[in-house]
Formats: sequence, C-alpha cells, structure tokens
Amino acid sequence: MHEDVKNPAPAPARGAAPDPAPAGGPDRPLSVVVAPDSFKGSATATQVARALAAGARAALGEDARVRAVPFADGGEGTLDAILGAWGQDPRSCATTDALGRPTTARFGVSPDGRTLAVEAAEAYGLPKVADVPLQPLAATSHGVGTVVLAALDAAPEAEEVVLFVGGSATTDGGAGLLAALGAGLLDAAGAPVPPGGGGLRALAGVDLAGLDPRARALRWRIACDVDNPLLGPRGAAAVFAPQKGATPQDVAALEDGLAHLADALAEATGHDARDLPGAGASGGLPVGLSAALGAELVPGGELVAEAVGLPAALDGADLVLTGEGRLDEQSLHGKVVDTVVRLVGGRAAVVVVAGGVELTPAQVADAGIAAAFSLAPGPRTLAELSRDAVAELERTAAHACRLFAAGRASR
Repeated sequence: MHEDVKNPAPAPARGAAPDPAPAGGPDRPLSVVVAPDSFKGSATATQVARALAAGARAALGEDARVRAVPFADGGEGTLDAILGAWGQDPRSCATTDALGRPTTARFGVSPDGRTLAVEAAEAYGLPKVADVPLQPLAATSHGVGTVVLAALDAAPEAEEVVLFVGGSATTDGGAGLLAALGAGLLDAAGAPVPPGGGGLRALAGVDLAGLDPRARALRWRIACDVDNPLLGPRGAAAVFAPQKGATPQDVAALEDGLAHLADALAEATGHDARDLPGAGASGGLPVGLSAALGAELVPGGELVAEAVGLPAALDGADLVLTGEGRLDEQSLHGKVVDTVVRLVGGRAAVVVVAGGVELTPAQVADAGIAAAFSLAPGPRTLAELSRDAVAELERTAAHACRLFAAGRASR
C-alpha cells in the first residue's frame, strides 16, 4: 500500500544518469516517489520510506506530491513490504530454524486468499541461529517447508506461492524443504540421508511420490537476489557457504553434496536445474523446487516491484529517492537500487540515500543515478549512525530535494 505523504492513503537497461530537469516544466508541482530498501539493523523499509518522504515534503512544500513505496529485493524485509502493499497483517506458525530447533515464522496471504508470501529467512535465516556457532554442514531448509504447509492450511484456495529466499543459513539445495513437503531423500540403503548439505554426500536417489498434492498444484515463484548457478566457482558452496561458517573443507563437502542432489533430481524428474541463473541462491534452494515442482526463478527486485505496484507509482515522477544500507558494486546487480533505476528508465532523476557510498561519482553516473548521498554528517560510530538513522534519512532527503528543486527552478 502506497503512502501519499500529502494525502495519506502502491525494464530498461542502465545508462547515463538522466537530466534532472523534469519533463513537466518548472511550474508544475513536483512528483516524488520514495522507494527504498530497509537499512538492516537500523530501520525497516517502511521506516526508511517515511523518513525520506518527510524530508522531501519538508524541502519541497505542501504542493509537492510525495508517494512512499517501501521496497525490497527478495531478501530480509520483503515480507513486510508485500504485506504493506496488500494491506494485510502477517500470519504466524510454529516451525524449526536451520538447526532444527523450534521457532516461529510469519507468512502472508493475499486479500483474495490465492497468493501466499513466504520469506524463507523467517525459518532458516542467519539471525535465527546467531546465538550458537554456525553449523554449515548440518543447517537445513526443512523449516521453510513447514511454513509453506502452514500457509496452505491457512489458505486452502491458494494457487500460487511467492518465496523470498535471501538471508539463509543453509547450503542444502532445498533438500530439507522438499523433505518437509513429503519427498524422500534416500541413501543407497533406502534410508533418509541426514539433514543439511553435508548429508547430501550420501544421497543416492530422490522419491517424489509422497509430495503433498497441494504443493504440486501450486504455481511456485522464487525471488532470487543473485544469478549464480548451483555449482562451480560462482556456485552456492564456493561463494556463499563461507559467509555461513564453512571452512574450505566444508565448502568441498557441500559442493559434493549439491552435485549429488542435482544428479538425483535430474534422474527423478528429467529436469536438470543446476545451471539456471539463480540456482545457487540461498544455498541452492531453487534447485530442488525447480526440478521437483517446476518453480520459476525470478529476479527478486522485479517480483517485489510487481507485487507492490512500483511501476505504476513511477508514472509521471520527476524525482525518485531510493536507498539501502550501503551503495556498492553489488547494489548495481539486481538489488533495490538497480531495480529502481531500470524501472525508471531515464524518465526521472534517481537519487540514492545510503548509509555508506562506496562508488565513485563516475560509477554512480554510469549506473544511471543522478546523485548519491551518505547519511553520515561527520565522524560517527556505526552504533551512532544506526541509532540516528531515521533522523539522518529525513535530513539527507531534505538536502537532496532542495538541491533538485534549485536545479529545476534555474531552468
């Protein structure tokens, strides 16, 4: 649900930064769209959007039309953005975390009951297991499957599940999720393999006969925030497992296990998903779902943009404020800032407000961004910046909008 700050009330390639002068001329009130990601650990996307919108309104006056569209790229915070767009409260259920311990997770149901929104990190996310040493070989996605089943129980008319998969503590190729839905992952003796990516080294076959028929009937869409394949130097184990506590020896074991899983799934389904762009996202979770249930892999930012109505909100905008915790090279490859720039397509000036800006002015311009601003007004500790993030977001947005308005007035 969009917020019109004045009246409270939701893909082209990158190129050179657009001329900041709006097409409507200097006499028309400015139209500003605010579409940021969360600043993890400091402010949610909704809090960021409201702060940026407040700064824009303070700078531009009552005549400006300022619309706030909290955004996300498919990672943490996406569920809140979707629920805000739907105007729905979250549901909750009992499940297990990446180490099999009891926890609770939230999910969403669309107003018509036909679409389920599941943020996988609610079950298997790294923050859920931050209280103990990481266990990369044992971490499992089983709890995500439990959430999906609970969502199906809550919305029996559901036709589609949209799964947001960022922030995982796992590297099991979605094997745990499939097991929760009723699949058998079996060793040479016909016994279930141990949970986690390490257990997949013993995998000899996959039995899909027991899959929940409701899961089979669903349309599955997976929001991926990276385009890495399952295996190899850019794969799930090599690139992402070290972030989840894996040693070089663990990485080799996980790579072997994921290869076993890809082989077994290809034999069972006739569909080899290991080289799909995005197959390596979230510890390889998309591989099992693509092979077993025909899941569609979609860039996370594009899927969220569709769900929250961002393309329509951008129509007629003169200025778009977006942002995230850190603007760096990774921001330009499928993250929120990149998605916003591509959706705007040069029709408006895009200004980024970030906790830190690591790109050069030339890189910013080449990415199609008019300007990028850091929150820090002077020397600050990370704790101080986190504490003051909302106030600094409002202040920085006001400075950016005044600069934009001055350039417009001089035309």
